Amino acid sequence: MAENRPTHIRLTSHPEPGGGVTRWPIAWGAGEPRARGPVVGSVTNPGDRNVIGAHGGAYSLYRALAVSSGALNPLARPDFTNTHPVVPVGPHPQWFEPGRIVSLDPWGHMAGQVFATEIGQGLDVRPTIAITRARLNMPEVVSALSGGRLKQDSDILHATGDVSVTKIAVDPVWHLPGVAARFGVTETVLRRTLFEQTGGMFPELVTRPDLAVFLPPIGGTTIYIVGDVAALTDPRRTIACRVHDECNGSDVFGSDICTCRPYLVHGIEECVREAQKGGAGVIAYNRKEGRALGEVTKFLVYNARKRQEGGDQAATYFERTECVAGVQDARFQQLMPDVLHWLGIRRIDRFMSMSNMKYDAIVGSGIEIIERVPIPDELIPPDASVEMEAKKAAGYYAPDGAPTRDDLRDTVGRPLERY
Repeated sequence: MAENRPTHIRLTSHPEPGGGVTRWPIAWGAGEPRARGPVVGSVTNPGDRNVIGAHGGAYSLYRALAVSSGALNPLARPDFTNTHPVVPVGPHPQWFEPGRIVSLDPWGHMAGQVFATEIGQGLDVRPTIAITRARLNMPEVVSALSGGRLKQDSDILHATGDVSVTKIAVDPVWHLPGVAARFGVTETVLRRTLFEQTGGMFPELVTRPDLAVFLPPIGGTTIYIVGDVAALTDPRRTIACRVHDECNGSDVFGSDICTCRPYLVHGIEECVREAQKGGAGVIAYNRKEGRALGEVTKFLVYNARKRQEGGDQAATYFERTECVAGVQDARFQQLMPDVLHWLGIRRIDRFMSMSNMKYDAIVGSGIEIIERVPIPDELIPPDASVEMEAKKAAGYYAPDGAPTRDDLRDTVGRPLERY
């Protein structure tokens, strides 16, 4: 395979010949995909690239290992036959509203079809969104079915406990001017900070102002839609939604130190009920492990919480994270509503979340939320009561009112016995 390897290294810190003008300019927010232009982040023909970074995000490193080991031809290109979406999504008006979507490519699921002619002529365009169908099977849903909390039907919830869903994978595609505006900083500051905090991994951030789109090496979002996708844009039908940030220890392995998996399952159950009533349910699952601080940091915080004087306690829940990571939470939900706008959602009837940050971000982006649904008390694991009380005190939604930070301590400053 060595004959397929390039014979020289193209330094991305230098503009291409011709003053750094790409052959495929991107007009972000254009009303038609060809006017907008393709997102070309592939490395098979570096001269065609019009973005910073590479397709696949963090997985591009695994591609590099596959190429290095000889398992993958570096010039190999995918065949997109029969890979098109199983259901149509969009275009929706939000796709063209200035600043509404800045962290994903609205046309990403159509790339293989819209740019088929260019692909046939040798342009390596790759989708950044894929849409398929699947079934979910979770023991808690099976128990809800057998216990009578949920009822089977012929379309959504099956006798086996399987839930039929439309499943959508979304890779991040950042329009840097839009991301900077969303965070209230200049594009120059954003670019320089990204460059510095990634150890100079992407020099084009500071040397190629002509490239305004960045494919960051981070995880994306998986969307699970229960019911008819068309219901999401029908104002006569109701929508239930759970926006969930990844927690591998709880979501997959059932750790009882937090409410993540119980809230995720609660969200799925509510989505099933809404879909069975003729509406639809949406689960947006974001890869933001450990409040976007990472799993190593999260486990270090667990140790610090358990070993501190007085043991784990709600009054110092967030401080222990800040002591280890320097910040209490790095998820910063400003970009989160983009997937909801991409789906065309204008109103959420039942929002299964107590997070003030998620609620404020969604409502602030122009989506109406009718009802906020807290997690039922019986679903909170015993060891997660510390987290729940701390979050309520920090401003998380609670129908019965949130405790103050003083409520979390007794008169001599020790944690209350129930914590």
